[in-house]
Amino acid sequence: MTTRGIRLLKKFADDRGDVPGWVLITLMTAALVILIWALAGPALSDIFQNAIDKVSGI
Repeated sequence: MTTRGIRLLKKFADDRGDVPGWVLITLMTAALVILIWALAGPALSDIFQNAIDKVSGI
């Protein structure tokens, strides 16, 4: 194996990940889901209820 290949393998073998970064991404994603749900929830509920009413014939 070449010196370049050994350096590349060492670089990837020492990769432990970025836990604080992943935690931040997870929290930001959860916050976005909650925000979108809060804004679109009532409208989606109305759409669903209208669809059920039309199918039921009410």
